[in-house]
Amino acid sequence: MNKTELVRNEMIKAMKQQDGERKLTLSLLLQSLQKAEKDKRAILSDAEADAVVLKEIKQTQETLDMCPADRTDIISECENRLSVLKEFAPHQLSEQEIKTEIEKVLSEINIIKPTRKEKGIIMKVIMPRLKGKADGKIINNILDGILE
Repeated sequence: MNKTELVRNEMIKAMKQQDGERKLTLSLLLQSLQKAEKDKRAILSDAEADAVVLKEIKQTQETLDMCPADRTDIISECENRLSVLKEFAPHQLSEQEIKTEIEKVLSEINIIKPTRKEKGIIMKVIMPRLKGKADGKIINNILDGILE
């Protein structure tokens, strides 16, 4: 069962349970997945579907971050939406797992003491490996901590 079918089935469950907020979030996610399939003109792979889910999470998080503190209605809506979307998101690596991956890359490309000049080389190798598994900002911050 692909992610689109999974989201559709969960949306039907939410409709039967009369959970309007969950149904709305799943409906929006389903629309995004279907639009991506239509644009591709084929069924999405797991990685592509995960990218769509992560994009929705990122957009909702940005809305939450930009929302004024006195707008509790928007804040609660975004938090509920995020909790539903995270159910369909791929597993995100922890900081320790990211550090381990960076160390593997460093040993593969024979860099013992990485410098700021070599950051681009390291990022070119690490980003494709961790795409969809970790946020690029987090990877960048961890790499900055390792660099001399």
